Amino acid sequence: MKKSITVIILVFIVFSCGGALYYLYKKNAEDPVVYETEKPSTQTIIKKTVATGSILPLEEVLIKPNISGVIEEVFVEGGDYVKSGDLIAKIKVVPNLSSLNEAKNTIEEAKISLDDQKRSLERQKTLFDKGVISKVDLEKAEVAYDQAKQSYVAANKRFDIVKTGTTKGYGNEANTLIRATVSGMVLEVPVEVGNQVIESNNFNEGTTIAAIADVEKMIFEGKVDESEVGKIKENLPLEITVGAIENTVFDAVLDYIAPKGKVENGAIQFEIKGTLKKRDSVFIRAGLSANASIILAKADSVLAVKEALIQFDPDTKKPFVEIATGGQKFERREIQLGVSDGIYIQILKGIKPDDEIKVWNEIKPASLGA
Repeated sequence: MKKSITVIILVFIVFSCGGALYYLYKKNAEDPVVYETEKPSTQTIIKKTVATGSILPLEEVLIKPNISGVIEEVFVEGGDYVKSGDLIAKIKVVPNLSSLNEAKNTIEEAKISLDDQKRSLERQKTLFDKGVISKVDLEKAEVAYDQAKQSYVAANKRFDIVKTGTTKGYGNEANTLIRATVSGMVLEVPVEVGNQVIESNNFNEGTTIAAIADVEKMIFEGKVDESEVGKIKENLPLEITVGAIENTVFDAVLDYIAPKGKVENGAIQFEIKGTLKKRDSVFIRAGLSANASIILAKADSVLAVKEALIQFDPDTKKPFVEIATGGQKFERREIQLGVSDGIYIQILKGIKPDDEIKVWNEIKPASLGA
């Protein structure tokens, strides 16, 4: 019995030792874990946010008629340069029958009054020659006649204006001649010969005959999300890229941020505007879609590492990296961070240019050989 127990114990010891030896053999046979390292590099880091929008003139003037009618002639087209006072279009008046009849009746009334004052003046002259009335009475009759004569002339002019849109003595001020009120480029002429137009008044903004703007003064007008508006401020630099103009970046300055946002597609959007710096070599057409990169911060030629190399202490939340000390050994080193663009991050303190920083991923020799 004792012999059997002894045999069992010996077998157990043999198997235990064999298992331990096999485990140690397999452990030593495993490939050692090897960590790659990377050195810091010199980078220019730009932190920015992007807004979408379009290129528009700083000031766009809409030319509208001050009389209703039909377009008789158009003298300009989109792309033409005009000066203030240049002729843009001519309108043919289509008179309103009611206004025309009223103006005609006014002429007849003025004519009756004029004839009456003329007869009265002639009687007064006869009485004055006979010494019956004084000079004062004669002068009163002359004034009344002159006033009636003026009313008759005014009534005729009113009739001409209602019928044709102009009258003698108005020259370039004729309502039927539409002229540019500012100098610049004609952006569009949305009317054609034969189109009816409505005058601009207190109750109607009128029909636009042409849009004129100074294309030397262009702005970017776009929108940013509410999550980004808190990061931007006026006078920040902008880099404008226009889809229709490849490989060209236009510099601008952010000079307006809307104080109130608007709901668009379920999100709050804030309008922004930036004035473009003039570039004589490139012509930008109004209305082109564009993207604006708002430069929040910029660090030129600074020591930087990839953000993926940065670790954070779970307790203090402070950043650190692991620096190679030789033989796949590393030491922890706390660092101070600066500007980040999402890929690279500026190192203000804690790392030297020659330091080798541990890459988190474990890479085995076989993988390295591949």
